Amino acid sequence: MKIKTINTLYAPENIGIGIVHIGLGAFHRAHQALYVEKNLNRNLGGDWGICAVNIRSNRLLVDQLKTQSCRYHIAEYTDSQHAELREVNAIRDALFAGEDKDALFEKLLSPHTKIVTLTVTEKGYYVTPSDKKLRCDDPNIQHDMQSPTTPKTAPGILVEALFRRKALGLAPFTILSCDNMPNNGEITRQAVCELASLRSEEFAKWIKENVAFPCSMVDRIVPAMTDESRARLQAELDCNDPNAVMCEAFSQWVVEDNFPLGRPDWELDGVQMVKDVHPFETMKLRLLNGSHSLLAYVGSTAKLSTVADAAADPKLVVLIRHYMTLEAAPTLNMPEGVDIQAYIENLIRRFSNDSLQHKLTQIGMDGSQKIPQRWLPVAENRLALNQEISAIALGVAAWLLYVRGESVTGQTHIVDDPMSQTFNEIHARNSDPESLIREMLTLESVFPESLRQDEGFFQSVLNSYLTLTTKGVVDCLQFDQPDTARFGE
Repeated sequence: MKIKTINTLYAPENIGIGIVHIGLGAFHRAHQALYVEKNLNRNLGGDWGICAVNIRSNRLLVDQLKTQSCRYHIAEYTDSQHAELREVNAIRDALFAGEDKDALFEKLLSPHTKIVTLTVTEKGYYVTPSDKKLRCDDPNIQHDMQSPTTPKTAPGILVEALFRRKALGLAPFTILSCDNMPNNGEITRQAVCELASLRSEEFAKWIKENVAFPCSMVDRIVPAMTDESRARLQAELDCNDPNAVMCEAFSQWVVEDNFPLGRPDWELDGVQMVKDVHPFETMKLRLLNGSHSLLAYVGSTAKLSTVADAAADPKLVVLIRHYMTLEAAPTLNMPEGVDIQAYIENLIRRFSNDSLQHKLTQIGMDGSQKIPQRWLPVAENRLALNQEISAIALGVAAWLLYVRGESVTGQTHIVDDPMSQTFNEIHARNSDPESLIREMLTLESVFPESLRQDEGFFQSVLNSYLTLTTKGVVDCLQFDQPDTARFGE
């Protein structure tokens, strides 16, 4: 195996902290922290180090990082025979802020903190996927409304930190969401301002007028770390680091350039600093993430385990190529200079990277929060033009079967989703597929009104569900290879 090693060039102990990151996990370590590492390496230091924070879970990771002075490694796999092992020291402090958030607020109130970044997953913003309104009935949001000085949620923490900075006369930090959501900056603004308005309309107005919420698009496949993957790193790369993370070699970060207090010169480290992120994020959500979700739910029905397993199945490859080329891509306003067909074929190659062992169950988590952004806008667009949605209908049907928690052959699995209890109750009271699909498609928090009222959408999903549950997944995968010469018609 060919291995390239890259070490830190700067003195970590001399780095200042200018960024607080909420949501310390594998993706942050393999993506945003890596770009900061590259920046610090190129400048031989600086004041843009990171304080990374977990607010709800994974205290063990925080403790393990601190025992190594927050040093860890990233293994970037081009394929199973080529990897790059990089030392990272960009995270200069790690905190677990469960019940006690004093240390976190000390960092957030520091005049040196210029940027707060987030990877808290879609559900961590506490907005309903269908209309992007704050979920004021959620118990954690209720707590933050009643006890704002001891917040539990990311929006609550941001509101309290901004409230204290305003009282101290400190300029507000920039808030940069790095989660897979369309208009993630605007969604973050919505959640923060709506929660702030419950405290004071004047305060919410101050946030709207003074706080920057740039949008961003992030792209890198980063499987969750397991004992098996850690053993692989030790065996293949001689990397005995409990905090190491593995990922694909490809990485992309597109960021709206709106940072009133300044930012690292990331454009010299491969970050695309742009005026409008929307075309990039929509392209990635509908093509890459939409295809990932298709592979997750349809692939799981076919008893497959990983993305690479699914991408090795010719019928599933035809499915996602059909979905991307004929259903999703025609709904996009493509970024300038992007060759859409080359982008699609590159995605399929990335999915085939057998070195990652990216679990379909990881992608299948939180589907109620993901599919409203990945599939449903495509379905709305196409149905409004009386165009077919066969791949999306199959995806929704496979998802509805997946959240039952039991396969057609009786095998059970955990449904990791904030709406899992709701799904259990709907499946329990509906043995008839037609009544089941009708009730599931009435969920306002998932499906937009146009789809809830669309009989054609219901029939398409029902037909796919019936085929899936009575004939099996193979009978559902009767898609023709799309004619790329007719692309866009």
